[in-house]
Amino acid sequence: MILDRFRLDGHVAVVTGAGRGIGAATAVALAEAGADVAISARSADQLKEVATRIEATGRRALVLPADLSDLDAAAGLARSAYDEFGRLDTIVNNVGGTIPNAFLDTDTDYLTESFRFNVATAHALTRAAVPLMLAGPASRTQSVVTISSMLGRTAGRGYLAYGTAKAALAHWTRLAATDLSPRIRVNGIYVGSVMTSALEFVAGIPEMMDQMETGTPLGRVGEPEDIAAAALYLASTAGGYVTGKMLEVDGGIQQPNLDLALPDLA
Repeated sequence: MILDRFRLDGHVAVVTGAGRGIGAATAVALAEAGADVAISARSADQLKEVATRIEATGRRALVLPADLSDLDAAAGLARSAYDEFGRLDTIVNNVGGTIPNAFLDTDTDYLTESFRFNVATAHALTRAAVPLMLAGPASRTQSVVTISSMLGRTAGRGYLAYGTAKAALAHWTRLAATDLSPRIRVNGIYVGSVMTSALEFVAGIPEMMDQMETGTPLGRVGEPEDIAAAALYLASTAGGYVTGKMLEVDGGIQQPNLDLALPDLA
């Protein structure tokens, strides 16, 4: 049956930024499909809540609190998952983010840190994971999924550091797919506006919510599960003939749907 292609029975996944939002929803979705999941984020309390949801599906959870801006900590997640579960099949590079900033307030350190947090973390974890993934049979479905942003393919004022880093992550995805084929598929998601903690401040301002909703062709802000469903597709054999691609899961937007009202330079 076609739905069997979405199953991940017996697989092991690592999901970063999994304490809430897209990462948490993705971790639970992979567990519902049959995977054991190692989850990492800064907050141990949030991770424990997500672990409870994973275990409610009948799968195992491994809680790995870490500051993933530390690249050694990011890389170490792969070995921790492998040692706990005995295999490694899927990496979801979800951790990332950068606060918007005006151009003249975006110094080189800010740009560098954005690249490090959004791109270098994904590379560090994936590079550490690949030898462990290759240790399994070639017949296994193995994949890497990156969470980028529609701001990595469009232009919006105030998003220079974030958009540049997410564009780099998208192209890293394409290049890594070439390097790792045919054994490991690598794909990503251009995420649109999704109601996570990053948008909590918008939720309390009706005018801003209206701007985002009316600026989205589908007329709504996304849910974390919208992205989790796409990640499951890419991780499973349902997406087994897809690599080096970026899915646009963004409600149809072609430009940023939130104007930060940054003024023109004087």
